[in-house]
Amino acid sequence: MSEEHKLEVHKEEAETPEGIERTRPGRTYVPRVDIFEDENGFVVLADMPGVAEDSVDITLEKNVLTIHGGVDFQPPQGYDLAHAEYGIGDYHRAFTISNEVDRDSIEATLSDGVLRLVLPRAPEAGTIKIQVQAG
Repeated sequence: MSEEHKLEVHKEEAETPEGIERTRPGRTYVPRVDIFEDENGFVVLADMPGVAEDSVDITLEKNVLTIHGGVDFQPPQGYDLAHAEYGIGDYHRAFTISNEVDRDSIEATLSDGVLRLVLPRAPEAGTIKIQVQAG
């Protein structure tokens, strides 16, 4: 592969907002995502290696979709980590979503370290006629 086509990706560590303290030791990373759109809605694919299904927390509050995945890494029994080239830690990312998304139909699956979020489009509101009453 030529030098100009080589893609070098580093894990970006998430910043902890000022005034917030973490209760869990270790690092937190920003998961890399791909977002796809079609006529049915959006699909978000987030790379979160080492995250188990029961340690993923996804919330939607005030148009902010937040993804958090915890990693519980344990070296093999009887071994201590001597050298690491891959940063191990939790994952955290937040997105602002529009009113185009049907909030009641969002689906999430996790397979092989990839979180898949399906965000279907909300049905378009039809035009309604509002009757004016004499007061």
